[in-house]
Amino acid sequence: MIVVGGEALIDLVPVERPPGALLPRPGGGPYNTALALGRLGAPVAFCSRISTDGFGASLLDGLRAAGVDLSLVQRGPEPTTLAVPSLAPDGSAAYGFYVEGTADRLFRLPPALPEGVRALALGTCSLVLEPGASAYETLLRREAGRGLLTLLDPNIRPALIADPAAYRARFLSWLPHVGVLKLSEEDAAWLGGRAGDWLAAGSSAVVLTRGADGLTVWTREGAEHSVPARRVSVVDTIGAGDTVNAALLHRLAGDAGGPGGLGPGPVDWPGVLSYAAAAAALTCTRAGAEPPYAAELSAGRPIP
Repeated sequence: MIVVGGEALIDLVPVERPPGALLPRPGGGPYNTALALGRLGAPVAFCSRISTDGFGASLLDGLRAAGVDLSLVQRGPEPTTLAVPSLAPDGSAAYGFYVEGTADRLFRLPPALPEGVRALALGTCSLVLEPGASAYETLLRREAGRGLLTLLDPNIRPALIADPAAYRARFLSWLPHVGVLKLSEEDAAWLGGRAGDWLAAGSSAVVLTRGADGLTVWTREGAEHSVPARRVSVVDTIGAGDTVNAALLHRLAGDAGGPGGLGPGPVDWPGVLSYAAAAAALTCTRAGAEPPYAAELSAGRPIP
């Protein structure tokens, strides 16, 4: 099983440009990653704190429909976090957030994860907003220490980071416990580092998403591989990076081994990246975070 930890929220997606009505859609990087893993057919559990309000109920319904295990989900009466994306002409999104007193930031460290868990994914707002951020950080260190493959997607949201220098230092402190660091070009520019820096700090592999230019990975062993993006008609890019997370984990979790790292066997990185690129491309063909199902990828095209 793969465990995904982090926030579940509601994206208020503009229905038209310029924005008029806003359509509530389930979202949050970790939520989308768990949903995508379920749709791809991977055994996955979601580890978070979700509101008992109507939005929280709809978030849980979406995970159940994808076959996601909810036994690690905590519940609380606090409201659900809201995110308001603004879409650029190319479909890329910037976000504003309503996070004060919301349920997901009150996450508490759970007991040891169940036996049989092979991988843990964390990232986005959940590693910024206290007190939950410290609980997720402790979870990362604990589970990497017992040999899980770990994936970190910082998915930087500058509006939520009050002290950028402190966050960058904290980010570097996570890397000795991270097997796969996946980030976008925008994340990398904000963090101010390069793949070599992050590998030297402890990560086993760094995967960079480059939008229409595809994906690249650098590994601790000195390998570098790139694949092109799939060409599609982009509706928006919401959830594309989260789908990449899911596709990477789905392909890599079987090779987990070593504290927070990858297994001893060779990884078919071109194949892994091509799979991730295909999955992300399908997500970009529809509004909001709607990751593909396994059957869509095997068919090579979206199902009408």
